[in-house]
Amino acid sequence: MKRAYIKGTGSYTPPKVIKNDFFEAVGSNGEWIFKNLGIKERRIVEGEVTSDLASKAALIALEDAGITAEEVNLIIVATSTPDRQAPSTACFVQEKINAPHAVAFDISAVCSGGIYGLAIGSQFIQTGMYKNVLVIGADVFSSITDWSRKDSVFFGDGAGAVLLSATTEDKGFIDFKLHADGTGKYHFNIPAGGCEIPASEETIKQGLHYFQMNGKEVFNTATKVLPEVIHEVLADNNLTANDIDWVIPHQPSVRILQKVAEEVNIPFEKVMTNMDKYANTSGGTIPIVLDETYKSGKIKEGNTLLFAAVGSGWTWGAALYKV
Repeated sequence: MKRAYIKGTGSYTPPKVIKNDFFEAVGSNGEWIFKNLGIKERRIVEGEVTSDLASKAALIALEDAGITAEEVNLIIVATSTPDRQAPSTACFVQEKINAPHAVAFDISAVCSGGIYGLAIGSQFIQTGMYKNVLVIGADVFSSITDWSRKDSVFFGDGAGAVLLSATTEDKGFIDFKLHADGTGKYHFNIPAGGCEIPASEETIKQGLHYFQMNGKEVFNTATKVLPEVIHEVLADNNLTANDIDWVIPHQPSVRILQKVAEEVNIPFEKVMTNMDKYANTSGGTIPIVLDETYKSGKIKEGNTLLFAAVGSGWTWGAALYKV
């Protein structure tokens, strides 16, 4: 049976750094931010857009995989901050990396975008429809952040890319469990800019193009659904927490990840984090963490990886991968 395996990874974050002391002007505290969120700094774009970040990460992943852009059959970009409403950011990426034979489309699952994208890409590999699938998570949350609010501390800009190919060996993605619950749609959302509330002078005055978040609901939902879906994917594959070598999670906050690790009985030392450097890069989090963990040398042949994420919608999911 064919499986999708990770042939190459890449990531890119913009050079501009904003440290926690920047937010003292909006009534936040650097010590509180680090203790509760695990964030010390984040990267913010200057003169770049989502497709720029995505393209740079993609080219690094292609080089890592040892293939050319002309060999890519499909480009999936997971983003909630597209360059434009139309066309897709993936089409911008296709042109920028010169991948003329690639189908290209976006998906929107916000912070779950990375894991949703990997699940979708893996299906195209398993069916044999495509040979090389480029899955990219990229977001420029600075473009939808009201920097005068306290919740502006949470996010940063960045992109990660994963090149998936087919294998018949005993490795690759073993299983995905994905979920959604639309009743939570208002706990993290951007009210204006779509057809429900089109852009207008009034929506701009009211700041309705910035994200709005109910932090308490995010925490409560994440610490409930992530342990559930992790238990689900482990049980369905006759594995236990002891079988997991590394956890590659979305980066919501260090408190959420600590709570989830405790609930599923996985030592926190196995949970890979990078929010101290980048904050929450939304759709970019999982592929960026994955790229950094691979290139750190921690991941070894035969390891079992657990992926997990939760995002606006609500959307959430978990996946198992054998190296």
